Amino acid sequence: MPALIAFVRAVERVNDLVGRAVALLTLGTVLVCFATVYTRYALNTNFIWLQEAYVWQHALVIVLGGAYTMMVGGFVRVDIFYGRMPPRGRATVDILGTLVFLMPFLAVLAWSFWRFFWNGWLADEGSPNEGGLPNWWLLQGALVVFVALTFLQGCALVARSLLVLKGREEFAPRLSHG
Repeated sequence: MPALIAFVRAVERVNDLVGRAVALLTLGTVLVCFATVYTRYALNTNFIWLQEAYVWQHALVIVLGGAYTMMVGGFVRVDIFYGRMPPRGRATVDILGTLVFLMPFLAVLAWSFWRFFWNGWLADEGSPNEGGLPNWWLLQGALVVFVALTFLQGCALVARSLLVLKGREEFAPRLSHG
């Protein structure tokens, strides 16, 4: 059990750091979007790279913040039973849902995103827009990182659930409220 606890804490420490870091990009997204609008309408000029920069930032927040959102229970659950279940029941549902749905889905994404990233990197793919950002493979690589972080968080969820089934209910995953 100490190994499971250490694993959960390590994975969640990484996802917490990544989640908090990319949360700062939301401010950057707003500032860059403001700069884009200001240069377009107040200065009557347009920078494609600036427009793409805020789109990239927003994409990174969504993609790299996914595992953090999963960790804190921020995804919407569309069910009427899960929230009313005791911790051991939720743990069983979490294990089955992670192994049956999340992991196969991530396997498909990993295969697709890796090819997408690798081909972009080999071609040194850049923006199709004149004056746009180069090195699109960096953004494509963020999709691969998303899969890795989400896989680790899924493993941590299974580990938490196993701990709950072994009587350690303090490891029961957080429920979102709202």
